[in-house]
Parts: sequence; structure tokens; C-alpha cells
Amino acid sequence: MTDMLIPLDQITDDRARVDALPGDRPLRRPPWLKVRAPSGETYENVRTLMRGKELHTVCEEAMCPNIGECWGRGTATFLMMGDTCTRSCGFCDIKTGRPSPLDWQEPIRIAEAVRAMNLRHVVITSVNRDERPDGGAPIFAMVIRRIRKVQPGCSIEVLIPDFKANPDALRIVMDAQPEILNHNVETVPRIFRKVQPQDHYEWALATLRNAKAMDPLVLTKTGIMLGLGETFDEVVEVMRDLAALNVDILTLGQYLQPSKKHLPIDRYYEPAEFDELKRIGLELGFKWVESGPLVRSSYRADQQVRELSQLNYIRVRG
Repeated sequence: MTDMLIPLDQITDDRARVDALPGDRPLRRPPWLKVRAPSGETYENVRTLMRGKELHTVCEEAMCPNIGECWGRGTATFLMMGDTCTRSCGFCDIKTGRPSPLDWQEPIRIAEAVRAMNLRHVVITSVNRDERPDGGAPIFAMVIRRIRKVQPGCSIEVLIPDFKANPDALRIVMDAQPEILNHNVETVPRIFRKVQPQDHYEWALATLRNAKAMDPLVLTKTGIMLGLGETFDEVVEVMRDLAALNVDILTLGQYLQPSKKHLPIDRYYEPAEFDELKRIGLELGFKWVESGPLVRSSYRADQQVRELSQLNYIRVRG
């Protein structure tokens, strides 16, 4: 396939073609929201590997616009504990419902995939499993330890649910000592419950605060989506809250409506606004700020780790 730039809505399904609720006039997507069509040998190899090991990726389940770039570099974000979430966030394309029982062999298959891809950095996330008191935390601990065993030297980033701010569940993950503990705050307090009706802003902050308290050497990371109805100043206030918790890495990206059933896009942020937020974030003390229209939580995570390692902010434990 010829490598070309195409509009995002041409590589997703028809659900992604409208950026407003029925009756509203759709917002025209700006020219900077273009991505490369997924293609190439490495991309196909990653897709074949995922299917062969019956693994899920958030790249596919959440219709990430960067799947072509990331899979083309041989990287992917593994999605654990099934493809069905117990929460119904207004921005997320992962299906909601009653999940299947946990697959306790999944950590082994993920570790094998990490070894097969010869990854030096891996990002692992999951759906919410609120039917379990521990939220599925033991699965995270298992996969961290298994990867350390079969792929020594690979740094591990886990993007975890809030576990309803349960410190015992978080402790299970932190005891396995991931290099990076990621939990996305997603949006600002004023619209938090509209965007994430089963979540609480305080739970997100508690997760990040407690992770650093349990393991001062871990790098904490979080992300914010822009364009859901928040103001620029509200975003900066959330950034101040996060900086006060000594969060190390911040990602900021444009919200893109997965379907007409999801929350509409309030507005598109200009690239200059993303640049300004990055400048503010670095002034606030974040060690790394990834800010841009197509940035997602695990976007260029391997590059972040390489550069932070060179600055002695992170040491691989495995």
C-alpha cells in the first residue's frame, strides 16, 4: 500500500464520521488532524502476533489514530482483562457490559509477545473490572513479574484504573515495581462526572498521590483530553493540581468523538495552544510533557523513557 496522509475519519469506521450529536452541525476537522494509513511489514507482523496470541490492544479497541505509526515502529499498548469494561465513559469506544471471567494465563501470553517483539519498553493497560474488589490488580502484578522474567531490561509502564481509590489494590501493583505508573485524569472537575459518570476526580488524584507515596522511585504519569467543554484556564488548574502531586509525565491530546453516541466535540484546540500548554507544564515542573492534537496516553512512550533514562530520571529495574 502506498504510504499517504489521509483524514482520520477515512481510516476509522462510519461511526467516526460525525463530530456532533444528531441535530447539531458537525465540526469540520482541521487540516492538522491527519494520520498515515496503517501499512507496512512491521505493522502486519504486530497485527498477526496479536491475533495469534489472542491478545487485545487499546490501539484497536479505542480506535487510536496513531495505530499505524506505533505498530509500524513495532510498539503496541496491550489491553488486559478482556474487551468489555464495567464503566461507561462518554468518550471511550471500548464496549460496556458484564465482562468475562479473568484469564489468568493472559500475563504469560503478553510476556511472550513482549519477548517476540523484543521490546525495550512496554505499555500495559486494562478495562475497569469493578465487579472485583481488587479491580483486577493481581493481573497487573503478574504481567509485570512475568515480563521481567522473560525480557530482562524491558521497562514497564502500566496504565491502571483507579480501583475506586482502594489503596490495597494499588499496593498489589506497586509492590511489583513498574517503572512508570500511569492513571489518566482525563478532564477537569467541572465536567468530570459528565465525562466519566462512575469516576471521581478525587479518586484519580488519590491514585497518583498514593502511587508516589508507596514507591518514591516510580515515575507517575497522567493525561488530559481537550475539547470536551473545558476552558483553557481549567486545564491549567488541573495541571497545577497534578504538579502539586509531583506527577512526572503529562500527556495532552485532542478528544475525537468515536461515534454519534459519544460526547460531542466542543471545539478543536489549535496546535499553538498545545504548544502553550507544554510550555506551562514544563514551567510547573513536569519532567516531560507530550502535547499535540493526536497525542494519546502511550504515544511515543518508548521515546519518553529513553530520554528520561539519559537524564537519570528513570532506572530500569528488571
